[in-house]
Amino acid sequence: MKKTIEKNLPHISAFIKYQREQAKLTQEELAQKAGVGIRFIRDLEQGKETLRMDKINQVLGLFGAQMRAERDTIDPYVIWMNYFNKGVIVTLKNKEKLYGIIIEEITDEENKIIAWKFVPNKNAIEYQKKEDKNLVIKIGHRDIVAIEYQLK
Repeated sequence: MKKTIEKNLPHISAFIKYQREQAKLTQEELAQKAGVGIRFIRDLEQGKETLRMDKINQVLGLFGAQMRAERDTIDPYVIWMNYFNKGVIVTLKNKEKLYGIIIEEITDEENKIIAWKFVPNKNAIEYQKKEDKNLVIKIGHRDIVAIEYQLK
């Protein structure tokens, strides 16, 4: 959790500064509106790593935002339970969308799901006739940012 928060602090700092400037507020004015000290605003905008989350959320709340815990990736067992052997659209980190069917999980030595065997729509009919591994692509689980059903 701490690692994720620290990783996001530069983004929060830039977000706060940008929002403050768009609202044409000085740091002092923002501090007063948020009910925090001026030093806190300065530290926040400079990306200090040891700030109180409740105060960060007080400031973010003025701009309709909040800091919260969120998974970096989709839980692989959610995919396995809900999207396995169904027509899906997989969105990757590089924004590419893949249309097809997840047919098998790939696990590591600890039996954790690390990737998926995926048959793209264009190969699905041929794959049904003959399960040729050349028609299957591998998708790393960490590369998936979203998954949804294909509309019928």
